[in-house]
Amino acid sequence: MMEQQIQHIIDTKTKPLGALGQLETLAKQIALIQQTTQPRLVKPHLVVMAASHGIANEGVSAYPSEVTYQMVLNFLTGGAAINVFTRQHGITLKLVDAGVDYIFDPHPDLIDAKVAPGTRSFLRETAMTPEQCSACLENGRKLVAQVQDTGCNVIGFGEMGIGNTSSAAMLMSLLLNLPLADCVGVGTGVADERYTQKLAILEQAKVAHSPVDASDPMAVLQTFGGFEIATMCGAFLEAARRRMVILVDGFIASVAFLCAHRLDASVRPFAVFCHQSAEKGHTRLLTELGAEPLLQLGMRLGEGTGCAVAYPILQSAVAFLNEMASFESAGVSGESA
Repeated sequence: MMEQQIQHIIDTKTKPLGALGQLETLAKQIALIQQTTQPRLVKPHLVVMAASHGIANEGVSAYPSEVTYQMVLNFLTGGAAINVFTRQHGITLKLVDAGVDYIFDPHPDLIDAKVAPGTRSFLRETAMTPEQCSACLENGRKLVAQVQDTGCNVIGFGEMGIGNTSSAAMLMSLLLNLPLADCVGVGTGVADERYTQKLAILEQAKVAHSPVDASDPMAVLQTFGGFEIATMCGAFLEAARRRMVILVDGFIASVAFLCAHRLDASVRPFAVFCHQSAEKGHTRLLTELGAEPLLQLGMRLGEGTGCAVAYPILQSAVAFLNEMASFESAGVSGESA
């Protein structure tokens, strides 16, 4: 009944039927999430999860693993792209130490959820223990609860972790039963020779862990995941449970969402996929999730930048639904039958 009511309101606005395209789909989605014909976006938050990866020391990245903590410090001093975009659009930014190999000084915008100072190299052993994986999911749930307690009803997630495109590619390959070559991209910008090396290393890791049960998302996440990916997975699950509008960023965040979706498929209606990353596997992943991204700007930075840049589109969708006149209220003749 609610869905029909929302659709009727959209269809009778002073425009040709369907003329606002994806904005109409988005407005309906947000209204259904909030179960109201007059949705609101309140106190938007962007949460960036950061963690170090053992696989980063195996030659899969163009950057050293130290860049992870250095970029977190950059976030905290306001100098990164995500700082610029969240400031521009009035989004509250929070950083989460999910497992960075560095001891940070206390900061009002930094949340300590460190499970360990980085994962182990999954080329040699599982990335994390079962207990660590479960702790990450629980940390993600707690973080969302804390954010919602501020009055927030729309939350986006970003990430920072040198080596995490390798982790995400492994997760995608296992969970979707795809060849690694379809999932592995250039990440932070590896050259052709290093890309070949990256793919070979990941193929070796896949063979080494071939007994892992691909139908068990927790086992796959424990074997190949990052602390920030697992924490984000828990956050997605909790945000959906709390009926929040969820903004999904690029490749890494979408893989974390895939993990959450495999654990609980009911998360899907709450997710807005903000952009299509230039990272190789993201297009295929979006197709598998039945997602139509809001933006295609060739971005592949991470940090939640796609969420922040796309947020004004959500504002426009809600604004037209709430403020645009109907044919009846405006005294405009509609289409004839």
